[in-house]
Amino acid sequence: MPWATDESGESAFLADAKQRGEPVVRLPLPERDDAADDKTPLPPLADLVARIPAETREALEELFRVKFTTVQRVPAKYLKP
Repeated sequence: MPWATDESGESAFLADAKQRGEPVVRLPLPERDDAADDKTPLPPLADLVARIPAETREALEELFRVKFTTVQRVPAKYLKP
């Protein structure tokens, strides 16, 4: 999960970017329908792992010792817009 940025950190970043002359544009947040819970069944773990290219799986294993163990639905509130 990406790290959270608090308001003061975001303001400091934007001020620094403006000072460097970089264009700073705040994009509007998309509308979310958190009330709609997705009840569709999750696919099997093996199917999802098979969708990851073999080279990528090998790199993940080598660099991070990644082991895929379960499939979970991530609530929308934890996803970055």
